[in-house]
Amino acid sequence: MPQVIEWRAAGPDDIVWRYPVEEITNAAQLVVHEYETAVFLKDGKAYDVFPAGRHTLTTLNLPLITSAYRIFFGGKTPFTATVIYVSTKQFAGKWGAKAQTTELAPLMVHGTAWFRITDANLFVNEVVGGQGAYNTGQVDDFIRGFINERVIDEMSKYDLQTAFTQLDKASVTVKVNINDALKRLGTDLVDFKFEGIDTSDQFRDRLFWIKQKAATSDVLRMETAKDIGSSIGSSPGAGFGAGMVLIPQVMNAQMQPSVQPQAALVACPKCGNGVQQGARFCPNCGATMFVAPTAQATTPCPNCGKPVAAGTKFCPECGQKMQ
Repeated sequence: MPQVIEWRAAGPDDIVWRYPVEEITNAAQLVVHEYETAVFLKDGKAYDVFPAGRHTLTTLNLPLITSAYRIFFGGKTPFTATVIYVSTKQFAGKWGAKAQTTELAPLMVHGTAWFRITDANLFVNEVVGGQGAYNTGQVDDFIRGFINERVIDEMSKYDLQTAFTQLDKASVTVKVNINDALKRLGTDLVDFKFEGIDTSDQFRDRLFWIKQKAATSDVLRMETAKDIGSSIGSSPGAGFGAGMVLIPQVMNAQMQPSVQPQAALVACPKCGNGVQQGARFCPNCGATMFVAPTAQATTPCPNCGKPVAAGTKFCPECGQKMQ
């Protein structure tokens, strides 16, 4: 009976499988199922690759490893090699990372990534042989860590508000960066999504006030007042009332709006409603508030001829008595 090498009962979530026997006999039967690729690995390096089908292993279809084992083993059979099966189906993997924003706010993000191995030879060289990931669990851990590292790098470029309000933009950027990196491992990132983002209680409160359009200085005052209350409440001999009194003092001293002086009012000549001084029309009845002054009657001075207001007793220019 010839030796039969086959990945049997592969699970839906299995990414790679290592054939447990390393001695390969001449004319052994290599069975590769659909959505599988078999790669011969020797000393951490991938050699010959076999697609789906049934293959009889001879020196003709093992050119790369044949050359290698002739050099190292003098052409003896059986030769030793590791057969790695790689699934080429699409897989979904959960990821989760802890990062920090530009203001050092902690971020907890998680989501799902969908990927597919497109170059089994490169994948086995870089991940299986290069990282020593010979089973699905090890491969899954490597890819998850690979994704987490790039998520952390990208999210550290955002401030807290941007991280929460522009998550779609971050998702696209991270997907592009991860896909470019995974292609160098023979893997294609099919899709990538953020499914959750959170921060600590302290920064969650700060985010709430920022989203309510509060000024940054006001947000800091709120946090300062809260910290003062906490420190007073925990200090020896401090009662509940002390914190309750001090916090409003801190808040009111800084956050009360300044009182603006009230504009002077004048009565509307038509309806009598109070109207702000300088207004041209009454907002209550629409009457004109500005009345042009009437021209005052004058009389020429009998001495110097200058116009003098009617009723004036003496000329303001020459002092002549007016009649």
